[in-house]
Amino acid sequence: MTVSPSIRWGRHLRALAGVALLCAMMANPAAAREDCILDNCADKAPPVTATTPQSATPSGTPSSAGDFDFYVLALSWSAGFCEKVGWSHDQCEPGRRLGFVVHGLWPQYEHGYPSNCAGPGNPSSIALERAAGLYPDQRLARYEWRKHGACTGRSPSDYFADVARARAAVTIPTPFVDPAGEQTFAPIDIERAFYAANPRLRPGMMSVGCQRSVLQEVRICFSKDLREFRACPEVARRGCRSREISVPAPL
Repeated sequence: MTVSPSIRWGRHLRALAGVALLCAMMANPAAAREDCILDNCADKAPPVTATTPQSATPSGTPSSAGDFDFYVLALSWSAGFCEKVGWSHDQCEPGRRLGFVVHGLWPQYEHGYPSNCAGPGNPSSIALERAAGLYPDQRLARYEWRKHGACTGRSPSDYFADVARARAAVTIPTPFVDPAGEQTFAPIDIERAFYAANPRLRPGMMSVGCQRSVLQEVRICFSKDLREFRACPEVARRGCRSREISVPAPL
């Protein structure tokens, strides 16, 4: 079979990007682990932009909206996020008492992920009504649609309905439901709490993300039809490596 020059060039660029990423991680492994906050990564593979030749899938076919393998539901621990980025966000207003909030529902490949696909630039107000109560604010909902939702092949309304389905499928463990004060856990104990609260969730199907030993988020993997949790080795192995992490109390 003849491979077109554009596909060969796309593979070459992706290989160079992978080498550059590996070199950066070897030079500063701590930074490579610690920049996983609010949409910088679902795993540490470089994003695959679905509108460029670099987006060729392993079969050599350029990716398109709806072409992905599974979903990651990212739930941010709001107080940990606010501690990292500062307190100017609406999400960080005192008195909101936010615990885990939806960061995003991300389409994933087994290695890497699509982003910034062609599609409606801004969801309509009707579509955003489906996002109400899921994200901490509409700004994040709009951003997540543009970067990730457009790559699902779904309409904005259907995408936000899928976000709601995924969020409803996850039970938050009791220690993280309106805790009175700051807590400290080993990352594996946070995972075990989620396994206990969600009996169909198994090791290798989620990861815990931290930043400077503070809980940032959990990432839970779903099948493409959102009916089941599923294994996601690349996501799972990118979890927090701190021995213990702080879980700040909701504001």
